[in-house]
Amino acid sequence: MMRAALAVAAALLVGGCGHNFDVEKVLKITDVHTGWYDAGIQDGKNKLVPSISLKLENTSDEQVESVQVNAIFRQMGDTQAWGEHFATAIDRDGLPAHRTTPGYLVLRSNLGYTGTESRLQMLQNSNFIDAKVEIYGKHGARTWQKLGEYKIDRQLLTQ
Repeated sequence: MMRAALAVAAALLVGGCGHNFDVEKVLKITDVHTGWYDAGIQDGKNKLVPSISLKLENTSDEQVESVQVNAIFRQMGDTQAWGEHFATAIDRDGLPAHRTTPGYLVLRSNLGYTGTESRLQMLQNSNFIDAKVEIYGKHGARTWQKLGEYKIDRQLLTQ
């Protein structure tokens, strides 16, 4: 009797979680824009942070739901993370098959450059080190999978 109750409980738990999928196989990053976001003034200095905006396309024949992403920013030539941004990319309502997310997902590092120069002068400074971002995604308890890697363009973003 106890085994039957456990079997029913397990079936309900698995059945209520929806289907499992590998995000790297069903999602494609599209419409990528990168640059340095004007994060305003901090401690009397201008602050620029690396930023990426993107959309996700569901390339599968089924709806995809509950996807999280993590953007890990790094300075070029460095293996250490230089900030990250974790977000829900697709909620429980899901993204239908062969559709693209309607709005842009904007991911920004919490770390960046500060300086007393103008923002454009900061981008042209000889000490400025370019950055890149790696985008990882996952569904449920699955492991993080790399979806893409992009160089941050040396351009100023105000939005």
